[in-house]
Amino acid sequence: MMEVLRTERLRLRTLREEDADFYLELVNDPAFIEHIGDRGLRTVEDARRALREGPLAMHALRGHSLYLVERLEDGAPVGLSGLIKRDSLDDVDIGYAFLPRYRGLGYALEAGHGVVRHARALGIPRLVAITTPGNAASIGLLLKLGLRFERQASLAPSEPPVNVYLADLAALER
Repeated sequence: MMEVLRTERLRLRTLREEDADFYLELVNDPAFIEHIGDRGLRTVEDARRALREGPLAMHALRGHSLYLVERLEDGAPVGLSGLIKRDSLDDVDIGYAFLPRYRGLGYALEAGHGVVRHARALGIPRLVAITTPGNAASIGLLLKLGLRFERQASLAPSEPPVNVYLADLAALER
């Protein structure tokens, strides 16, 4: 486990295979499936494999990925937040998802501000984010983080369009 950053109430750290139970719960949350998609993970072993092939592989390749967001007070895993490089987007993407019982407490915004600072420290010049057009909570969060709507796009020919948001990190520093 490697701590990536800390905020007032949270620690963001690299994921590990032992986080599979948490990951399985998160990706099977109905809101995750509605707004992000059904990953088809139904067992803890499926979740371990997805962690190995996804965030762990991306971190090894790029030096960043999605991170586990834990509360400092008790170490409870509350969600994911971090940096993703998708083949379908030119820029690095800020992504996040939180368990239902931890939504509405400001954790996503707090973690998001930390991830934006982390991206700047890594020398990433621009961040993008994607969300389904009807995900008002996610859209509100992206606007609070300083991203602005850029366009609608389909990431794959068979997928419905998503909203693409963009932030020029150099401009956000001012």
